[in-house]
Amino acid sequence: MTPHYPTAILGGGLGGLMLARVLHVNGTDVPVFDLEPSADARVQGGMLDIHDETGQQALRQGHLHGEFLAKVHPGGQALRVTDKHANVVHEEADDADGTRPEIDRGDLRGLLLGSLPDSTVHWGSKATEVRGLADGRHEVVLADGRAFTTDLLIGADGAWSKVRPLLTDARPAYSGVSFVELDLEDADHCHPGAAALVGGGMFFALGDDKGFLAHRETDGSLHFYVALRIEETWLRTIDFADTAAAKQAVLGHFTDWDDALRRVIADADGALTPRWIHALPAGLSWTGRPGVTLLGDAAHLMSPFAGEGANLALFDGAELGRHLLAHPDDTGAGVRAYEQEMFIRAAETAGESARALDVIFHPQAPAPLADMFRGLHATGR
Repeated sequence: MTPHYPTAILGGGLGGLMLARVLHVNGTDVPVFDLEPSADARVQGGMLDIHDETGQQALRQGHLHGEFLAKVHPGGQALRVTDKHANVVHEEADDADGTRPEIDRGDLRGLLLGSLPDSTVHWGSKATEVRGLADGRHEVVLADGRAFTTDLLIGADGAWSKVRPLLTDARPAYSGVSFVELDLEDADHCHPGAAALVGGGMFFALGDDKGFLAHRETDGSLHFYVALRIEETWLRTIDFADTAAAKQAVLGHFTDWDDALRRVIADADGALTPRWIHALPAGLSWTGRPGVTLLGDAAHLMSPFAGEGANLALFDGAELGRHLLAHPDDTGAGVRAYEQEMFIRAAETAGESARALDVIFHPQAPAPLADMFRGLHATGR
């Protein structure tokens, strides 16, 4: 027989796990279905700054805030902005105020996974089809032929969500920005020039509709995103299987940049990884449908330049859990209350992300970004 669950979460990222955690600490366990074969199947990405009013609030709701604080990266709130010639135009020390501490995404995901019963996440569960049934339930068909049904299906399955088409025809569109992701391992010993350039926390070097975005990770490596405002097809012209050739293709866009910045690309350890930056329409909403909703990137994918994606995913998960718990006999009412609030905050934040993209890739960059950080610092944000 096809298994049936009152509630099921599709996607084991930060938002889906946070929802499961909030429900778990309040006495309700729900399954999470994730396409990865195991918890450690791949590296989970770089550092995240977790905001006090959203991501940290979610962790408080999940009774995990203390454990989170024990894992944050000391010094990670430091900030440095330079121009294309590596001249520092703005710098901030880590004031340790705790409003936006940095944590490794893998550590945060591990914290959430460790807070749930071992049986919560069903690994190796890639959804290939999601459909509504005549009785109001939904069925999810998995790549290995298994299937399950649920009364409430929660799409926490990211940018290319299989659940989203049940609610809206909207699809992510290319933002005009592409990343090439790379790492410098054991930076202080193996790449001391880059380590000195970046400093202890976040780093931006900007100009000419391109730049370097980086942060120091807890393992001593430097994680870089080489960012370009460029046509969507550009990354497809590069053979990333040939790392030497890929480095030369990227370096060709930085011929007049400082040698210290060019060496970041030339000296990268391991392969380079292409990333297209996509976003859903700002202000996206939908007419509610019984038995299904979305959270995180599935609901409001946006560019990463405001640093809000992970925070909103965590907050969505916690808030959806709170509303479902407040309506134990009417999940529809809980979903509607959650969606009404989520649409508003997602629209505001998507607007901020779009504006931040234009600040970073401004014709006068890096001056507008430095000015923005000075303004935020002056207001205590």
